[in-house]
Amino acid sequence: MNKIKAYISFTKFRLSFLVILSALSGYLFADGNDPMEIVYLMAGGLLVTAASNGSNQIWERELDKLMKRTSGRPMPQGVMSITEGLIIVTFCLITGLILLSFLNFYSVVLGFSAFASYVFLYTPLKRVTPWAVFVGAFPGAIPPMLGAIAATNDFGLLPGVLFFVQFMWQFPHFWAIAWVVFDDYKAGGFSLLPSKKGKSKESAFQIMVYSLAMIPFSLLPWLLGWTGDVTLVLATFCGAGFFYFSFKLYYSLELKDAKTLMFASFIYLPIIQFVYVFDKVEGIIPK
Repeated sequence: MNKIKAYISFTKFRLSFLVILSALSGYLFADGNDPMEIVYLMAGGLLVTAASNGSNQIWERELDKLMKRTSGRPMPQGVMSITEGLIIVTFCLITGLILLSFLNFYSVVLGFSAFASYVFLYTPLKRVTPWAVFVGAFPGAIPPMLGAIAATNDFGLLPGVLFFVQFMWQFPHFWAIAWVVFDDYKAGGFSLLPSKKGKSKESAFQIMVYSLAMIPFSLLPWLLGWTGDVTLVLATFCGAGFFYFSFKLYYSLELKDAKTLMFASFIYLPIIQFVYVFDKVEGIIPK
């Protein structure tokens, strides 16, 4: 593993794309239209996310050796030292926050809050309690709120609604991942499915319930009059499809259905968020 590949793996730049896409959707939905602000938002968000991902790998470097999916990471492979990792994390975090400061102060606060809660709360809690998923849902739902506040400079209703839509999505999304990598997580000492019984009807039932709850949550912008009927149709359709996949998992408890649900969750979120953007009622930016 050469250094460039090691740095990409350490910071998970590829997986960070979904994060900055969520931030961009929030910015555009809040009527942001400045090209330079988009650059600051995307680059700053990417770097802060990279710092979070790198910190997670530093924290869990010994545990990563125990899991097949993480044993090939730079630190378990011995191609990156802790000092080197800390330098990268510090550079990414400071540079990212500086870029976000060009937007407004609130963007810096949100960016740092996402980093701190992910690294210092969610990461250590992962081996302690399944409630870590609830804690991790907060930093995980910040990107669209960050994007909206980058445009409005205001902690209003709109950023809050976007936050809660993504917050609700976090649960079936992460639990589907936890189901797919259950054996690996168990080897690392993680138990993150909602039931103590692990891959069980109880866990699948909660995944299904949260998937169903995503439908009314995803319709909040339409109910508030911020988007048109395209949102009503597509959000309901996508939500029903997502719920169907969760029901299949509940019925079968099969790994293949968990994988389908996991991949569906990656597709679902950007579709819903950009439906909001393209279907918004012009000129309505609530405070």
